[in-house]
Amino acid sequence: MIEEKPINKAAFHLAGIVPVAGHGQSFGFEWDNTLMPIAENYTALERSIIECAYAGCETIWIVCNNDIQPLIRHRIGEVVQDPIWYGRILAAHPEDYRRPIPIYYVPIHPKDRDRIDCHAWSILFGALTAYWISKQMSKWVTPDKYYVSFPFGIYPEDTPREHRSLISSENNFFLCHEGKTAKDGEYLGFSFGPEDFIKCRQVIRKEGTKTWKNSGNEIPTEKLPVEERWSARYFSLDKVLKPVIIEEDNVKKVDWFHSICNWENYINFFASSEAKMIQRPHEGLIKYHEWNGIGVDNDNKE
Repeated sequence: MIEEKPINKAAFHLAGIVPVAGHGQSFGFEWDNTLMPIAENYTALERSIIECAYAGCETIWIVCNNDIQPLIRHRIGEVVQDPIWYGRILAAHPEDYRRPIPIYYVPIHPKDRDRIDCHAWSILFGALTAYWISKQMSKWVTPDKYYVSFPFGIYPEDTPREHRSLISSENNFFLCHEGKTAKDGEYLGFSFGPEDFIKCRQVIRKEGTKTWKNSGNEIPTEKLPVEERWSARYFSLDKVLKPVIIEEDNVKKVDWFHSICNWENYINFFASSEAKMIQRPHEGLIKYHEWNGIGVDNDNKE
């Protein structure tokens, strides 16, 4: 369970969550839909990572299963630069001001595969993994908030930039378009905290079916039909996110928005005038890079 801790604004940890697993969409290609291009040499997944960087995330967690992880890792790498600090060209030594943001890859746990692995569960499991891995080091480095960016939602990736202080605060933050947010099933960025995680997980646990028919306090003796088992794997985004607390003051509009969750929406995006506004960021912001291992034996020692 994710536990709350006193928020220290000086050491606020905002973890970015990019849900790839569980979206249930397929364009029929050998690669995942999140690797579809939205501009020259620029994929939907890369746009989400840049959005998390603009939001002020200190870490980014991509939730994807092992079957597609190698290709995604080969394309993305393990680090992205903070765009706010990268562009300090007037400094004497700009490279000294850069803040690299580590990227981690999280596969859905095998016990959850084909049971509760809906798209919303990818968000919750990513947050849970980020929490537990951080807690192994210290409770003081565990995430205070989680910012979610969906690869299937296309809008200006620098939108969160002006709302950084609001995103890294105690209250939840939501982007909206035409009055709709992620709570309405739209692929728009938002943030949530430990309390919201617990409530959303309860939706999956309590409202989802399992193998055996619910018999109340009695021992179950009858199995459900196969098609009715583990219904949580089909839960929609709006159903799971329903308990998330939202405040009107923390809802900010995006100038334009396109969902590319299916082929028709995908081609409609390219037919729009906004498609020309999307370009790959500066090469230095998102460039393949791997962290050097710690404590690795040196084969070259004499």
